[in-house]
Amino acid sequence: MEKNRAAKIYAAIIGLGRIASLLEEDSRREKPCTHAGAIAANPDCVLAGGSDIDEERRRLFAERWAVPVYADAEEMIRAQNPQILVIAAHPDSHYHYCRLAAACGVPVVICEKPLADTLVAARKIAALASHGEKGRGPIIITNHERRYSADYVKAREILASEKLGRLLSVRAVLCMGMNRRLIDVLWHDGTHLADALMFLTGSVLKHHRTRSLRRGAKLGASTGTAWLEGELLGPGPRQKPAETPVPVIIEIGAGRDHLVFEMEFSCERGRLRIGNGVFEVWESGESPYAEKFRSLKKTEETFEGPTGYFANMLGDAVACVREPGRRPVSSAADGLAVIEYLNSVKTWR
Repeated sequence: MEKNRAAKIYAAIIGLGRIASLLEEDSRREKPCTHAGAIAANPDCVLAGGSDIDEERRRLFAERWAVPVYADAEEMIRAQNPQILVIAAHPDSHYHYCRLAAACGVPVVICEKPLADTLVAARKIAALASHGEKGRGPIIITNHERRYSADYVKAREILASEKLGRLLSVRAVLCMGMNRRLIDVLWHDGTHLADALMFLTGSVLKHHRTRSLRRGAKLGASTGTAWLEGELLGPGPRQKPAETPVPVIIEIGAGRDHLVFEMEFSCERGRLRIGNGVFEVWESGESPYAEKFRSLKKTEETFEGPTGYFANMLGDAVACVREPGRRPVSSAADGLAVIEYLNSVKTWR
């Protein structure tokens, strides 16, 4: 038993809801699509246990994965001694569990997005992570899954190569159903959008002002549309930033009966569109509609096949266990940059 444990990396999960396990039952999602699914599918890992204060979720998790479950997270950590701890509980508990992981000597933490529910808590988590990257605490991964998704990695390479020319502007759209409050859409799903914009361009996203068609509207509204105006500027955490700030406009809308998560990058000689179910590259060429003009034509370049988003994220965590001090692809610093942006978007102005 001890020999087998030494050969494997043990992982445990706090919070046994949708992203931890339940979404694995969705037949239309690419698998694995949850933390438990990714751990179970990784030959280097063993799913050691799960913790949740909800008895029904513990029951479902134990039945699905045949592992021990606990009502108390600290009891689970001390009993199972995981090398990877996944925190998939509510954001207001993330700092508490990150501190617990540090106190218990857990080497790697995967923290669900948003990194925290407040800027103060996010900064504290980032401070813990900075100690981890120096070998004095846990390495903390923020689960901004698109950093691990093969289609987004390909899109980043296209933009960085400047095959479409210099990036000039960005438009993005985020609509997540009929009646959700815009502030909830921003904090829950806008975390992925904001991080993807920064990841794809190697820049930092800044907010300037918010516009709405309804005068005096607030972020708490569950109707209408908001436009967040800002810019991408450097230096970003990873890539060479744009030479000059790039203007960005993000549309967040309620009242739609469908989901939209898309970004369009407008460049000197073309454009790139990417999002849920979207990957398009357009290039400039001689216009078939008017003499002495150029038009955009969609190329045959696209993306097909699995993205590996959850599998690659867990692979990064495994590498962090084996390489103490490694900086993960999606770090706590990256998560903090998103919280700083979200925190700056407060009320319509």
